Amino acid sequence: MGWVLNNLTESLLILGIVLLAIEIVVLGFSSFVLFFVGCAAVATSGLLYVGIIPDTMLAAMFSTGILTALSAFLLWKPLKSMQTNVDTSKVKSDLVGHRFILVEDVTPKLTPKYHYSGINWKLITTDNLVAGTRVEVIQVDVGKFHIKAI
Repeated sequence: MGWVLNNLTESLLILGIVLLAIEIVVLGFSSFVLFFVGCAAVATSGLLYVGIIPDTMLAAMFSTGILTALSAFLLWKPLKSMQTNVDTSKVKSDLVGHRFILVEDVTPKLTPKYHYSGINWKLITTDNLVAGTRVEVIQVDVGKFHIKAI
């Protein structure tokens, strides 16, 4: 405890960085609480280093508390809206566009398997396709190739 009090600036900087790392790496930036406290601890460390606030534990705790509340007040809505903006568009897969020749008939009710890249893919189509038809993958879902004739 003596080292922490004697090196308050460095201790707050280390604590702030550790809290930010835990929030981002471990919690995946999901709660923001450690983020606000970590930012406040780093900022307080900077204020102590410059000499704007006195080098006492009481002043450091007071500054950290005020800066935590201030950062939470200013950043809560922007960070929360950043979390809710989720891209719902389908990811373009490298498998889309893959062409092959059907070995079996494929219909909307008959969905045989196609072995490709070490996986048995279930073939899905809206048309009636006969064996020997050249097809192209138009969409990929988990374990499923959506295909159409070309």
